[in-house]
Amino acid sequence: MRHVAVVTTSRADWGHVEPVLRGLRARDDAQVSLLVGGAHLEERFGRTIDLVRDAGYEVTAEIPFLAREDSDQGMAEGIGRATLGFAECLGELRPDILLLIADRFEMLAPAAAAMALRIPIAHIEGGEISEGAIDQQVRDALTKMSHLHLVPTQEAADRVIAMGEEPWRVTVTGAPSLDHLVIDSLPPRDLVEAAVGMPLEPSPLVVSFHPTTMLRGTTDEAEIFFRRIEQCPSPLVFCFPNADAGYVRIIEMAKGICSRRNDAVLRVNLDHLMYWALLREAICLAGNSSSGIMEAASFGLPVVNVGIRQQGRTRAANVIDVPAESLSIAMALERAVDPAFRSELVGMSNPYGDGYAAEAIVRCLTSTVIGEPLLQKRCGDLSADASIDSLADPARVQVTRTTL
Repeated sequence: MRHVAVVTTSRADWGHVEPVLRGLRARDDAQVSLLVGGAHLEERFGRTIDLVRDAGYEVTAEIPFLAREDSDQGMAEGIGRATLGFAECLGELRPDILLLIADRFEMLAPAAAAMALRIPIAHIEGGEISEGAIDQQVRDALTKMSHLHLVPTQEAADRVIAMGEEPWRVTVTGAPSLDHLVIDSLPPRDLVEAAVGMPLEPSPLVVSFHPTTMLRGTTDEAEIFFRRIEQCPSPLVFCFPNADAGYVRIIEMAKGICSRRNDAVLRVNLDHLMYWALLREAICLAGNSSSGIMEAASFGLPVVNVGIRQQGRTRAANVIDVPAESLSIAMALERAVDPAFRSELVGMSNPYGDGYAAEAIVRCLTSTVIGEPLLQKRCGDLSADASIDSLADPARVQVTRTTL
C-alpha cells in the first residue's frame, strides 16, 4: 500500500490536485492523507476547506499559518508557522511520498519538513517560468528539493533537466487542472449566473489580478490596471486575489469599482468548475493570473496578460501580453474583445495538455520504487567547457548555454 500525503493550501491549487486525488482514491493500492492549510481555513478567503469536504474528501490535518497582516513580513512569518505545522504533521504520518504543486510561497514549508524527515517529494508543474513573482524562486527551490518532477510541458522538462535533475526523475504529464474538462461536466449558464450574481448576457469580462511580488510596490501594476479596467464597457466579474503581500489593496480597488458600477461584482470564491464555466461564458479574461496562461486556451478565450508576473511562461496564441501601461492595456482590451480575434482562436490547441495528466501522475506516484536510489539525488555533469581551473576564475568560465 503506497501512502501518499497531498498538500493543498488554497483555491489556487485545489483545482489542480483534485483530479490526482480522485485517481488515487480509486486505487486499492494507495492510501491518501490530505493536509489542508493556509487560505483554505480563512473566512476572509471564503473558507474553501468546506468545498474540499463537500467534494467528499476526508481532511487528515488542518494547518493554519497565514498572518493577519498583509505584508511581505507576514508572508515570511507564515512560512515559519507552516514549517512547524507541517513538520509535526508529517513527523506523525511518515508517508511514503509527499505530493506538492506549483509555486505558492507556503509550499516551501512542507518541502523543508519532508526533506529533514527523509520523505521523498513529488512536485507538479516544476520547470515553469513566472519571472515577475517570487513564485519563480519558490518553484525552482521546490524542484531542487524534490525527487520526482511531474511537469506540464516538454519545455518545462528540459528546464528541470538543465537544472541538474536526472532525466529518469522527470515525466511530462500535462497540467492536471485541464483534466476537469474531460472528466467533469461544467455547470450550465443559469447556475453560473446564480453563483456570480449577475446575468451573463452580455458576456462579462473576467478580472483576475494578483500582487506582483517581485516588485517593491507589489500593487504598482494593479493601480494602473484597475484605473483602466474601470473604463471598460463590458460587465466586470472580479475574482479575489491570492494571499500575497498587497492583496488587501487589490480587494479595495475591486470593491471601489463595484460600488460605482451596477454591472460589476466581486466574488471571494468560485469553485474551480464554476470558475471555468465562467470562462466559457466570458468575452475575455484580463489580469495576470496563471489561469489565463494554462486553462483559458482550452476555451479559445482571449486573455490580456498585464505586467511582469507571468513573464517567460509558455503561452498559446490567445494571450495578448502588455506592459502595465494604461494605453497599452486599453489597446489590448480592444483587440481581445474583437470577434475577429476570437475567430482566429477557433480550434487552437492548449500547450499544457489534453486533460489526462492525473492518470500519468498517479501512475508515477504508485509505481516508483521508494528507497535510497530515489532519495539519493545526484548532480548533473558540468559542461566539458567548464574545468575546475576555469571555475576558480569567473572571467575564464566558458560554459555553453542552450536557449530553452
